[in-house]
Amino acid sequence: MKKYYLCSEMKQLVIFGNTYQRGEVDPVLSLLEHLQQSGIEVAVERGYLSFLCQGREMPVASFDAANVPDADMALSLGGDGTFLTTVMWVSRMGMPILGINTGHLGYLTAGHIGDARELVADVLAGNCRIEERTMLQVDCDAVEISHPWALNEIAVLRHDTSSMLDMETRLRGHELTTYRGDGLIVSTPTGSTAYNMSVGGPILEPTTSCLVLSPISPHSLTMRPLVVRDDSAIVVRTHSRASHYEVSIDGEVTLCPTGSTLTIARAPYCARVVQLESNNFASTLRKKLLWGTGQP
Repeated sequence: MKKYYLCSEMKQLVIFGNTYQRGEVDPVLSLLEHLQQSGIEVAVERGYLSFLCQGREMPVASFDAANVPDADMALSLGGDGTFLTTVMWVSRMGMPILGINTGHLGYLTAGHIGDARELVADVLAGNCRIEERTMLQVDCDAVEISHPWALNEIAVLRHDTSSMLDMETRLRGHELTTYRGDGLIVSTPTGSTAYNMSVGGPILEPTTSCLVLSPISPHSLTMRPLVVRDDSAIVVRTHSRASHYEVSIDGEVTLCPTGSTLTIARAPYCARVVQLESNNFASTLRKKLLWGTGQP
């Protein structure tokens, strides 16, 4: 896998975006023009470019998401969902990703579209770092999962039924427990502030080397979130009165037959997230989770 480095010599960018936020088209077009005037070669994912053009012709190259061209960096223009989609397409290439938020929270992004020119200038000036974030992969012994990689989490969930799931779980080859309840989340540190946090799991610093197992509505109150090493293979065999259960991979759902076995482990590559030097874990918690609200 090629190793990418960010520097003032950056010449090529690929761009993925959100096609639902029509109010942000003009700022994005302004950013594209600025990048091109700065001598940076830009290619935009085909569906997003069509959304931006709105029937007009634009002198910008395009590409299919399944065939991303080589570039120095990927720009993700949208929210956290767009960022996760960008991760899915470029992380295997080792390409760094800069997230620019065009929506509301944008927890995974480095800044807002209104500050996009300044963000890019900071990257070109070297006022940034690349954080390598653990990713997960999942395998099912009964069905093929087309995109088995996740930056946030892999969740085992009930499907169209009120029946509980029994999830026999092994950790590094040893019997751990049978979780009974609505489901089980295996989260990365990056995903600890997503679905994991909503079910009472711990918040982890995103560059730590660990995973979290968090049961969803467990039948037993002694079943608490568990933090384990990120080199841990987690095997889950699921039983239920229902015929199928869901495996949610960063929100993308695959149906698996009851009685099948999942193997969840660290992916062989990581997501390389571009962060400004001015951003840090503490300030992110204060700004995006509002930990500073009401404090002097």
